[in-house]
Amino acid sequence: MKNRTDEDAILQLLTARSNTQRQEIKNTYKTLFGKDLINDLKGELGGKFESLIVALMTPPLAYDVTSLRDAIKGAGTDEKVLIEILASRTAHQVKEIVAAYRKEYDDNLEEDICGDTSGHFKRLLVILLQGNRQTGIQEGNIEADAQALFKAGEEKYGTDEQSFVTILGNRSAEHLRKVFDAYMKMSGFEIEESIQRETSGNLRALLLAVVKCARSIPAYFAESLYYAMKGAGTDDATLIRVMVTRSEVDMLDIRKEFRRLFACSLHSMIKVNICTSKYY
Repeated sequence: MKNRTDEDAILQLLTARSNTQRQEIKNTYKTLFGKDLINDLKGELGGKFESLIVALMTPPLAYDVTSLRDAIKGAGTDEKVLIEILASRTAHQVKEIVAAYRKEYDDNLEEDICGDTSGHFKRLLVILLQGNRQTGIQEGNIEADAQALFKAGEEKYGTDEQSFVTILGNRSAEHLRKVFDAYMKMSGFEIEESIQRETSGNLRALLLAVVKCARSIPAYFAESLYYAMKGAGTDDATLIRVMVTRSEVDMLDIRKEFRRLFACSLHSMIKVNICTSKYY
């Protein structure tokens, strides 16, 4: 293990650079020394600090692909990772992930996910994996979609999960926001309330993630970070994954949403919760 000063230097160097610049550093390191920088860092670091540094050194697409692979092929399925990535990435990003996964592992991501999931949870994941969300707002379908969701849940004895899966999995975020407004006027409930009551388990978690991402992706990640740190113990894997993957995407917006939702700063909550040691 390198001494603390070396860890300070590594952290300062890497966090001051963009991911593109970090890739240039990695390539130059191999050119100069004939060795892989990530492998050398793994040999010198350990624990969660190592996980953080490796995440910072990995290109965003490759990091998503690796995260999904680990979620499927690890000991048990990590549904939280599947939900977070597939609910929050754009259709174009999902298609890139599917292609990169096949190239990296010579496996079909959809088949791998289907082998580890079941029921309507699996069906919605498969829909999201197609990356074929509609674009724009279909004005003529707003009321019909809201009515279909109402009939599938609040108005029905039992729940027609397929209607929730089909509508939430295929409509654009802009269209869904209009549907949610119409649903509220029609039923007197926010769509999240109905999903909480009418569904359960992984399907509920995925439906809620899709709804929250349709409303506001930064707010979705602000909430993910909050609950990763709230309560007994910190969900370090989620904390690292979200901070690294969103750092160059929408972190300023996430910070703003965090303060709005939880009346404290993301910075202060991380300082309070990550205090057992300087580097975990």
